[in-house]
Amino acid sequence: MKQRQWLITIVSLLLFSVIFYSGKAQATTIDLNGGVKNENTYEEYIFITGVPIKLTGTNKNVSVTVAEKKGQLTESYKLTLTGASGEKLTRQFTYVYDVTNYDQIGQSTATGEVTKYTEKITVGNKTYTLTDYQFSKSAVTDKRPASDYFSGNAIARKTYSVKNGRNTDEITIHIDSRNEGYENFWGATETQITEYEMVFEDGSIGTVKNRVSSSKSRTLNFEENASTLSSFYGGYVVNSAADIISEYEYKLPKKSGTVSLNLEKMPRIERLIVPKFRDLSSHQAKDAVEKLYSLSILDDPSNFFSPNTPMQRYDFAVAIGKAIDLRVLEENTKKGRKSPEGIFKDVKRTTKDYGYLESAVNKGVVSGVTPTKFDPSGYLTRQQAATILVRALGLEGKAPDPGYKTQFRDDAKITDYARDAIYVASELGIMTGDSNGNFNPKQNLTRAQASLIMIRFLEYLENDLKQNYRDDILFFD
Repeated sequence: MKQRQWLITIVSLLLFSVIFYSGKAQATTIDLNGGVKNENTYEEYIFITGVPIKLTGTNKNVSVTVAEKKGQLTESYKLTLTGASGEKLTRQFTYVYDVTNYDQIGQSTATGEVTKYTEKITVGNKTYTLTDYQFSKSAVTDKRPASDYFSGNAIARKTYSVKNGRNTDEITIHIDSRNEGYENFWGATETQITEYEMVFEDGSIGTVKNRVSSSKSRTLNFEENASTLSSFYGGYVVNSAADIISEYEYKLPKKSGTVSLNLEKMPRIERLIVPKFRDLSSHQAKDAVEKLYSLSILDDPSNFFSPNTPMQRYDFAVAIGKAIDLRVLEENTKKGRKSPEGIFKDVKRTTKDYGYLESAVNKGVVSGVTPTKFDPSGYLTRQQAATILVRALGLEGKAPDPGYKTQFRDDAKITDYARDAIYVASELGIMTGDSNGNFNPKQNLTRAQASLIMIRFLEYLENDLKQNYRDDILFFD
C-alpha cells in the first residue's frame, strides 16, 4: 500500500507539468518544448528553420495520457499543431519512468527514457522528419507534510532529416533541461529552464534558451455586501487560478531575439461560510480569525472567540492539520471490531477531529510532552508553535550547523529542540520577535496571536514559495 501511495505522489509531481488539477485541463507545460496550455488552447514556438514559428492547437489536437502499472509510469503525448502560414507539426511520444520509493526518508525518484517517437514538421515545401530521439530524465521528490518539493534534469538529442533537392540533410538538436517545483494544498509552481543547441544542415549553429513557469494558486478575498440590511456585512471568496508564462531567447545564424507566450486558465470561485463573532469588532486579529473560520481551519460553534485567552495545544495541532490538508483516515466502525488504542493516553480517539492529531503526529509535525502524554489542554508556547510550523514545512535543515546563536537577545532561553525551528521561522518571516529584540520562547500564545501566525504561515504557502520558484529562478537565474 505504501509503495502505491508514493507512486501516486511521484506521478502527480513529475506530471505537474501535465495535470495541474487532477482530472481538469489547466495552464500547463508539456514536455521540453516550452509550450503553454490551458483548457482550450496549446501554443509553442519551433526554430528548426532558423527563425521562430508559432504553432497552435486546441484541446482536440493535443492529447496527454498517464498510466501507472507495477512501479512504472508511462506518459503518452499526441499533438497536431498548425502555424499562421500553413505550417504543420505532428508529434507522438511515449516516455516510461521507473519509480523507486525511499519511504524511510520520505523521498522518491523516477528515471525515464523515450520508448516511442514520431514527429514531422512541414514548412513550405520542406518536410523535417524526426529520425532519432535519445532522451533521459530523472527527478527526485521530497514529500513534506505541508508541501512536496521536487526537482529534475533531462538531456536529449533529436535528429531530423530534410530533403534538399536530391540530397537529404540532417539537423541535430541537443537539449539540456532542469526543473524545480513544489505543490501544496494552497498552490503549486514548476519552473523549467531548457537550453537547445541546434546544428543546422549547413553546419551553422544556433542556440535557444527557454524559461517556462506554470503556477496555480488559491487566494482569499473579502467581498463586502452592498446591502446595508443584510444579516452579515460580507464574506470571503476563494479564487483558484492557474497560469503559465514562457519565454524563448534565441540566437540563430540569421536572426536573434526574444518571443514569449502566456496563457491563463479560467478562474474558479468559491464562497465560504460567514463567521459571526461578537468579541472581535475592533481586535487587530479580526481578519485573521475570520479567515481561518471561513476556511474551517478553526471550528467553534460559539459566537465568542475569546481572542486573549491562551491557545491550547490540541486546538493548534488540529488547526495546522487542517491548514495543510493532512489526509485523515476514517475509523472502521464495523460491529464487533475493537478500536485501536489512541496514540496518547490523555486524548481519546472519540475526541472531535482526533484524526488530524494522529495524522500530524504520524507525519512528524507535532509530538507529545512525553511519549504517552500530549497534554491537549495545555497552553501552546511560542517555541512549540515555531517547531510545529517548521516541521510541517520540512525546513528544519535550513538552520546553520549546531552551535550557532539566533538573532534574539533572549537566545539563551530557547530550548534546544526548538532552536532550529525558531531560526528558520524568523528567517522566513513567519514568526518575529518583540520590539525589544526578544523571541520570548516560553511565553504562551493567545488565540489571537496564534491566528495571526497561522495566517502568515498560509501566506508563505500561497505567495512566498511562488515568488521563490518563479520570479527568483526566472529573473535571477
